[in-house]
Amino acid sequence: MSTYKTFEELPCWQEARKLCNAVYGIISHGALSKDFALKDQIWRAAGSVMDNIAEGYDDSSSKEFVKFLGYSHRSCSEVQSQLHRALDCGYIDGETFGVVYGQAGECRKQIKGFRKYLREYSGI
Repeated sequence: MSTYKTFEELPCWQEARKLCNAVYGIISHGALSKDFALKDQIWRAAGSVMDNIAEGYDDSSSKEFVKFLGYSHRSCSEVQSQLHRALDCGYIDGETFGVVYGQAGECRKQIKGFRKYLREYSGI
């Protein structure tokens, strides 16, 4: 962790930012932009991925950081679940679903790997 001077340098945070941008792309136009409940929920979940990584990074405890990374990991799953809802409602097409779902999956993978590293490094 000491090789990163800011949370913005963390690869998992950078992936989370890409996820937020992808989610924004699907909620800012079309039918999904008019379903305020689903739009808000998926937007908040995507933001939570980024924000929990940042919040956990600023804690002085690796154990707490691992906990916040867990929140981020679960928020990625929440985004993926909401994407299914958007697809089922006809708000997004299969191709868009695949792209954004894949981005959330990449975030999950990176967060999971980083959590594992921190646990091993810290002996948690």
